[in-house]
Amino acid sequence: MIVDERIITFINSLDTKNSEILEDIEREALADNVPIIRREMQSFLKVLLMVKKPMRVLEVGTAVGFSALLMSEYVPEECAITTIENYEKRIPIARQNFVRAGKEKKITLLEGDAMDVLKTLEGPYDFIFMDAAKGQYIHFMPDILRLLGPEGTLVSDNVLQDGDIIESRFAVTRRNRTIHKRMREYLYELTHDEHLVTAVLPIGDGVTVSTWKK
Repeated sequence: MIVDERIITFINSLDTKNSEILEDIEREALADNVPIIRREMQSFLKVLLMVKKPMRVLEVGTAVGFSALLMSEYVPEECAITTIENYEKRIPIARQNFVRAGKEKKITLLEGDAMDVLKTLEGPYDFIFMDAAKGQYIHFMPDILRLLGPEGTLVSDNVLQDGDIIESRFAVTRRNRTIHKRMREYLYELTHDEHLVTAVLPIGDGVTVSTWKK
């Protein structure tokens, strides 16, 4: 937990409910132990989208489609959303959820490894949401930046690893050390790239918001 749990509980107590379909999908996902973005991150994403009003959105990491559907409710009607997922068991569930919500024409799901799929895409995208395998963010970065439009916003979720990011690599369990190292590299590259402006925020499991310098 990055922020005091009591603060998070209080903030979430102020949150209004999502649409009925999103509430249903969230309940189903949590029951099946499928990770979805936390409530405080949901609120943050809604505000960013309402301010940005993107016309092309790219999401890396669909899971069961919750985030894509959430975003679809807070972008202009004409906005097109593309989302990428590699886990075969979740792809049909996501597609079914898009149909349930009546958003199958607004949201395009691309199947496959994001490393391969990203290379086939053409930008620019106004808004990119990264919520995939954390150890791969640094490898996705070249294509993500290639696809990010000149006025675009990049949001990367789960970057602080519940606070483990500040620990020595030797204090992290051996199986998580590669992810820990790569995420630190990713954060360094985002914050030190001379062409980007990046904020690292303790929201949810940690989030970065990046955009191009003018």
